[in-house]
Amino acid sequence: MISSVRGRLNRLRRSYAPHEHRPLDGYVATMGAFGLLAGSLAGAARLTGKPVPDRPATADIVLISIATHKLSRLIAKDAITSPLRAPFTRYAEPGGSGEINEEVRDQGSALRHSIGELVSCPFCLAVWVATGLTSGLVFAPRLTRLAATVFTATAVSDFLQMAYSLAKEAAEGDHRSDDDRPRLAQAA
Repeated sequence: MISSVRGRLNRLRRSYAPHEHRPLDGYVATMGAFGLLAGSLAGAARLTGKPVPDRPATADIVLISIATHKLSRLIAKDAITSPLRAPFTRYAEPGGSGEINEEVRDQGSALRHSIGELVSCPFCLAVWVATGLTSGLVFAPRLTRLAATVFTATAVSDFLQMAYSLAKEAAEGDHRSDDDRPRLAQAA
């Protein structure tokens, strides 16, 4: 059965992207890990009798959303967290505002490649981070709200720092060289 599934995956991979390396089996493993994590968290909530809200509070949704944005970018783009990504990515260039851009390591397994894509993409990480924070609201709501407040405050501070820099440039006129200007508008 495993060889049959593997054969179908190989045919699917070749027909899906005949001219480009796409690690579909790595993606399957990564999706499986997420499904296992989410299912385990749901099972643990049920087994422990933790109450799961019918509808999360609006304040929690806003707090978790902003914290998810910040924590996802921190994990995927921050220079300080690059040692966590290094087994799966390679440094490419500065990304501006304390962030860096990285390339996924192509050598090695399909799983390594898919993890590299996951840990270097804040959009990809967001669902994992949101799942963790939302689960935290079920298992340890006070601690989760406190931690989420730190990341939310940091995200708001980041936007205020950028707005301040732009306002200062506009008010004073910008006579610096391109190398001295803050790199605020670079996309991830």
